[in-house]
Amino acid sequence: MATQEETFKKIVAHCKEYGFVFPSSEIYDGLGAVYDYGQNGVELKNNIKRYWWDSMTLLHENIVGIDAAIFMHPTTWKASGHVDAFNDPLIDNRDSKKRYRADVLIEDQIAKYDEKIAKEVEKARKRFGDSFDEEMFKATNERVKEHIAKREALHARYSKAMNENDLAELKQIILDEEIVCPISGTRNWTDVRQFNLMFQTEMGSTADGAMKIYLRPETAQGIFVNFLNVQKTGRMKIPFGIAQIGKAFRNEIVARQFVFRMREFEQMEMQFFVRPGEELKWFEHWKQFRLRWHKALGLGDEKYRFHDHDKLAHYANAATDIEFLMPFGFKEVEGIHSRTNFDLSQHAKYSGKKIEYFDPELNQSYTPYVIETSIGVDRMFLSVMCSSYEEQQLEGGDTRVVLHLPPVLAPVKACIMPLVKKDGLPEKAREIMNELKFDFKVAYDEKDSIGKRYRRQDAVGTPFCITIDHDTLNDGCVTVRYRDTMTQDRVKIEDLHEIIRKATDPKELYRKIVGDSMEDTME
Repeated sequence: MATQEETFKKIVAHCKEYGFVFPSSEIYDGLGAVYDYGQNGVELKNNIKRYWWDSMTLLHENIVGIDAAIFMHPTTWKASGHVDAFNDPLIDNRDSKKRYRADVLIEDQIAKYDEKIAKEVEKARKRFGDSFDEEMFKATNERVKEHIAKREALHARYSKAMNENDLAELKQIILDEEIVCPISGTRNWTDVRQFNLMFQTEMGSTADGAMKIYLRPETAQGIFVNFLNVQKTGRMKIPFGIAQIGKAFRNEIVARQFVFRMREFEQMEMQFFVRPGEELKWFEHWKQFRLRWHKALGLGDEKYRFHDHDKLAHYANAATDIEFLMPFGFKEVEGIHSRTNFDLSQHAKYSGKKIEYFDPELNQSYTPYVIETSIGVDRMFLSVMCSSYEEQQLEGGDTRVVLHLPPVLAPVKACIMPLVKKDGLPEKAREIMNELKFDFKVAYDEKDSIGKRYRRQDAVGTPFCITIDHDTLNDGCVTVRYRDTMTQDRVKIEDLHEIIRKATDPKELYRKIVGDSMEDTME
């Protein structure tokens, strides 16, 4: 049985082999932590973005979208705090010459304690069966109690050091926990230093007159500086939201784990503006809404969890992450933050402009509070790929690799296949394809045996394969083969459109997301 690390390597290789993700500039030996999306990857990525965009702008009449520029006036980033405070704690191993984030090393150590606890619990569960009481076991088993005590002590110490920005203490934790470099296996660490993550460049026609600017490290500020523009031109009433999908750039200390952490990435972000004092109610609302959005895809409810922040950003009064179980453990996919009125207040201060909202119901003006939902497109892409990838053993000793992609996200919805390349079958297949292509992304494949063609489509996650054979010319029926079950049905050509539509229509997902939970909150 393959380890999680081996499985992840196979997923990465699969992404390249089947046109999902390529290393950037590969012919020049690539560029670290930068990737290009291939023909299938870009379709999957666009479908993820469409699913998110419509869930915001179609399901909420009080959420609109914008597309702000990547380049912004440099004072924007001074006001937001990024120039002075957008840092990660950096530490080097002198023997391997490798660089790490100190906070990640410690969080990985905490995760190891969690794994030890989970392993002991699982062993006991198998031993005691239905009578097993997990909470009692944790409270009474000496080994587990020891692991929990060490975990909690480390967690408390780490949280205190991060909140106080105590770099010396972070290094001491690494030494005390005997954390080694994964490459050298040694504990020969440098002091912890701060590292600013922003990319800096210049804009101007001459070197002397150039203005120092930054590639944006987040998309949120483009929303905040356009708050008044959108509110006035759209006649928006509080509460309302502004959504955006766009590129962001961070000079990561350690960019790793394929597309999980990159230096150029894409965010899907929504800033929701509310009355002061109502922000925590809305924070809870958006927590639950966003979790339902993820779970509606059917990737496995047990793979999601909330992780409340130990260290709040300087602007936040509440924050949580939605984490997804990757092959390398639970990792953040989306963040939900209550940003208070920090951003709008800062931009008002630095710009000299009055950024307020006049509330006709209260008959007063105020600076709105903000609830942020921010999801990484690339991380979402990776979570979908990891949860969908499967190597199946079939009867007769055969195997197949299949991507169980949610049909609504699948790059190709159906592949049209003439059984043979003669006798009018290709012409009939093209005729069917030309009817379907106005509504669905469809492919055409006539090369190799039908079995090999099925395997190719399984590997890219195509939900339906449609085979045209000699009987089709007589009875007007085709064979539909279903990806997940490999079962086959004989159906009429005129029924194909409805079969594909029912499986790939996002409406049912949207109904799951909305459910009965909206109550009166959107009124």
